[in-house]
Amino acid sequence: MIDHTGIYTSQFERSKAFYAAALAPIGYALLMEFPAAVTGHTDVAGYGEPAKPDFWVYKGVAHVPPLHVAFRVGDRAQVDAFYKAALAAGGRDNGPPGPRPHYHEHYYGAFVLDPDGNNIEVVCHQPE
Repeated sequence: MIDHTGIYTSQFERSKAFYAAALAPIGYALLMEFPAAVTGHTDVAGYGEPAKPDFWVYKGVAHVPPLHVAFRVGDRAQVDAFYKAALAAGGRDNGPPGPRPHYHEHYYGAFVLDPDGNNIEVVCHQPE
């Protein structure tokens, strides 16, 4: 089981705002933030469901090639809400909400590119 993960962004403030808005519909919020003076390396922002962050955004050089991160949710409405919120926050469409039966019968996901071009997905594995 993965405890936490993170990505580097070349647009730290913009990415913090993007993730705060895009992940809110799935119950994620900005829970912790530390400057480089504390981490000894760079500024970081941690998102997750209260009370523990499990997705971190680091100030730095964006990943090349961009990464794919998928968040699992319990219902399809959350997938739809993420997609709408992510686009409104400046994300770019990389696959609208819908079934992806080539993965499996109940796979329902949406894909958005964040400010650095990372492919951010929200997926539901439950039937309608």
